[in-house]
Amino acid sequence: MTIDLADFEKGKEYKGHYRRDLEAVQGRLEKILVAHIIHARPAVIMLEGWDAAGKGGIIQRLVSEWDPRRFEVYPISAPSAEEKAHPFLWRFRERLPEPGNIAIFDRSWYGRVLVERVEGYAMPGEWRRAYGQITAFEAKLIEGGTTLIKLFVHVSQSQQDKRLKDRLKDPWKRWKTGADDYRNRAKRAEYLEAMHEMFARTDTAVAPWTVIDGNDKKSARIAALTHIADTLAAQVPMEPPPIDPEVARLAKEAFG
Repeated sequence: MTIDLADFEKGKEYKGHYRRDLEAVQGRLEKILVAHIIHARPAVIMLEGWDAAGKGGIIQRLVSEWDPRRFEVYPISAPSAEEKAHPFLWRFRERLPEPGNIAIFDRSWYGRVLVERVEGYAMPGEWRRAYGQITAFEAKLIEGGTTLIKLFVHVSQSQQDKRLKDRLKDPWKRWKTGADDYRNRAKRAEYLEAMHEMFARTDTAVAPWTVIDGNDKKSARIAALTHIADTLAAQVPMEPPPIDPEVARLAKEAFG
């Protein structure tokens, strides 16, 4: 089924009890990470989307109850000189999680067919080849036992503009915006074209895209975290293991 980002701009206000519902899904996610640790299951969660779409807020709430030793957040920006000396997927392979860990990518390998395409950092032959390279990379990742979740957080132009203006007004948020935000905004039509081709070429049966309507932040956070929890929980046994008999014996000796 074709993904059209225009279908994800309703921005309906969240009607539930936000704080209670957020705590509930975060409680689920806490247990889900434990299940991944126990069963040595790796997972990759990647978020793409517009500037000021709310990716950072989703990630912040996703990991709030997680053991920091068992996850890593990778903010992806322009590649370094060393990374440019390797194939474009190299720097992502280097960051893949060990069994029992979860890696979160704030932007991802899709930069090759989005920003690098639109801004001319990649030649047409490079970004066109990337679709096949990406789908092969993701298929191999999943075949090897890693759960992959691909989220795209979408906002309308009017909502993005409001948030960019808010960042300028608040001196403590100005660090979150820069000239690139406005250069990208001016090329929205080109980015939309690249995004829709990206969905058409990489929304596969084994590695589907999920689009989050980010126009209402609370709705977006609950939707994103719920999807992540549902997907991760479906890929790992969620029954807690029995206590180790030796630990039980030692505890009995210690506590009576």
